[in-house]
Amino acid sequence: MKKWTIDATHSEISFSVKHMMISNIKGSFTSYEANVEANEENLQGASIDFKIDVASINTNNSDRDQHLLSADFFNAEQFPHITFTANDIVKKDNDYELTGDFTMKNITRPTTFKVAYGGKGTNLWGNEIVAFTVAGKINRQDFGLTWNQALEAGGVMVGEDIKITLELQGTPA
Repeated sequence: MKKWTIDATHSEISFSVKHMMISNIKGSFTSYEANVEANEENLQGASIDFKIDVASINTNNSDRDQHLLSADFFNAEQFPHITFTANDIVKKDNDYELTGDFTMKNITRPTTFKVAYGGKGTNLWGNEIVAFTVAGKINRQDFGLTWNQALEAGGVMVGEDIKITLELQGTPA
């Protein structure tokens, strides 16, 4: 097992959610920490945990970002972090299923993500790099994010399912 450092300049934590039941709004978190110890060619038995700074949310709309940070959604002042700690990693064909404890607003639920190995290479400075795509979804209401607004034409303003995608590039620590 190697300890890996996530290269924040070549990695991204993003999400999307249905808006008005017809389109998707996308955003990202730009500040996070990760501890990863893994064999890049076989993730089984790896130790993985993430801590995301909720205040780093960016949806390219400052008014929306401020609303998301408020008590209506994340209540970032009281719950400043989203965390994930892996409990199990199972190989499925060429990919993996990563299951762990996902915590948001002090509510923890088991959550499973699909992990695809992107490959390994050498960067411009001669350092070994590896890449993974991690994808899954959560129901925001399971984590106390229940604010919504009914639409005149029927339906609601904000969808329940949040799609989460991590594009990760790492180097040995």
